[in-house]
Amino acid sequence: MTQRTNRTEKLDLRLSRAAKKTLQAAAMAERKSVSEFVLDTALSQAEERLADRRVFTLDAKGWNAFVAALDAPPRRHARLERLFREPSVFDPKSEP
Repeated sequence: MTQRTNRTEKLDLRLSRAAKKTLQAAAMAERKSVSEFVLDTALSQAEERLADRRVFTLDAKGWNAFVAALDAPPRRHARLERLFREPSVFDPKSEP
């Protein structure tokens, strides 16, 4: 049995008559309401698009290289060091 969640947010959508009929037909074929069909389909696509940003896998060689990069001391960047020595726009300005 599917778990019911409290739906408190609303999303409005403008679409063409043809698009609405297509969604209605697809929802009917899945024996779902149009809202359920659109939400399930959109969430499925969103999860698929975000999957590679949340989880990634490495083989042993890749993992060791990744850990080595994390453990390595930071490289010096002369331009970045110079930038940090300059006054920031966020620093309080001294009054004369």
